[in-house]
Amino acid sequence: MTSMAASELFLRIPSSSSSSNSIPKVAFISGCEPKPTVTFSPKTRGLSTNLVSRRNRRGPVCVASAGIRHFRGSFSKCQGLRFAVVVAQFNEVVTKLLLEGAVETFKRYSVREEDIEVWWVPGSFEIPVLAQKLGKTGKYDAILCIGAVIRGDTTHYDAVANSAASGVLSAGLNSGVPCIFGVLTCDDMDQALNRAGGKAGNKGSEAAVTAIEMATMFQEHIG
Repeated sequence: MTSMAASELFLRIPSSSSSSNSIPKVAFISGCEPKPTVTFSPKTRGLSTNLVSRRNRRGPVCVASAGIRHFRGSFSKCQGLRFAVVVAQFNEVVTKLLLEGAVETFKRYSVREEDIEVWWVPGSFEIPVLAQKLGKTGKYDAILCIGAVIRGDTTHYDAVANSAASGVLSAGLNSGVPCIFGVLTCDDMDQALNRAGGKAGNKGSEAAVTAIEMATMFQEHIG
């Protein structure tokens, strides 16, 4: 028997359908089936998907660029938004500066003073429980959480820092209101002061910007 390529070992069986879109049936000889391929039905041929192929570490990925909608928070529609700021009294020399930066930023984006409420708690560990309680009242569009945890000689720092971070996250998830993490976790007081208006900027101000973005996104796009 004359040797034949695997691609030649098939029989075309005419289709009984008269449609111009019908695809001829193919019967392959056992053991010579080609590798599976992907085909598209005629109904999808006319769609304009504007697919862009790009390659990453895992191989080529097709990304549909047509019709994608992007949503972001706004800085021009802040009037009427209400914010609660939960502030830790511990390391108050730092947290007061963070609070000042946050309030100044709120005002810069036209948030009224009467729409900002400041709640003081003993330390950063106590921030999440109050943030969640305030979020569930429905009075606020976002909760800004401010604190400063500075490393000491024991592992107490790790316990407080981790609890504050996970607690603020849980407060937002459980209340449905954005709870913004503005708690500094620093190795020493110099690091903290540098991030409370020093050469590294004011992280309280940055957290306020995040609070505005999340609040306006929820208000305008989610409701």
